[in-house]
Amino acid sequence: MSAPDVETPISALARIDHAEAMDLTVTEHDRFHTLIAGLDPGEWACVTDYQDRDVRTTVVQVLGSAYAQASPRELVRQVRAGRRSGKKRWRDRADAAQLADGAKLLPEALPDLWAAASYRALHARQRIPSFVQGLRILPLGQVGGVKFGWKPVEYLYGTGFTRNVWMHRLDIARAIGRDPQTSPEHDGRIIADLVAEWATTHRERFTLRLTGSAGGKFVRDPGDPGEIVELDAVDFARTLTGRITGEGVLRHPLPLA
Repeated sequence: MSAPDVETPISALARIDHAEAMDLTVTEHDRFHTLIAGLDPGEWACVTDYQDRDVRTTVVQVLGSAYAQASPRELVRQVRAGRRSGKKRWRDRADAAQLADGAKLLPEALPDLWAAASYRALHARQRIPSFVQGLRILPLGQVGGVKFGWKPVEYLYGTGFTRNVWMHRLDIARAIGRDPQTSPEHDGRIIADLVAEWATTHRERFTLRLTGSAGGKFVRDPGDPGEIVELDAVDFARTLTGRITGEGVLRHPLPLA
């Protein structure tokens, strides 16, 4: 997390390790539950700007992902079941299976299902041995013309799945017109980690001035500001994921959700 009035060099940003990722996950799971448990009946049908999915469908996908995190066997089942969708990437196949599995779930059942599934998912992620965390067996493939290649297990089971929940919480809040309730300590830390990783996907010099409670100021080279970009911190994340079209240095994507 960057101090609000200090431009932090990318080289000074500490990445989120497994222990911190689990702490962030606890907070994010609670915030997601609070949001969906407080939805009005009509808000479940509001459309998000992620693939035009409504809120209910978005929650179903996040729930299905939690089931997969809690059980490697369930993850494999989802990927295999998703072959019927014709999708090529394993993540897209799992996504298709998650939506199919939850197609008949009623909105009022989802908060309690999430509370139970998210607890099991967190418990499973906390127990992953360190030697397994380092195995580079997860293919991310290509996103927006950028090849992300193979990533270690920790990439997803550390911050990856937490970013997914976080991004969809922001999607839902936006769809229903509510404040996403971001904070420097939680959302600001996630944003700073995104900036640090995003900076490894390209070599352009830049200065990011991200506004809002989750924002901060970041620069690749303190001696050369490069392209100066100012926008809301949440919109920065939305741009990386293609929800907003990025221009200039912001055209470089980062797969989150």
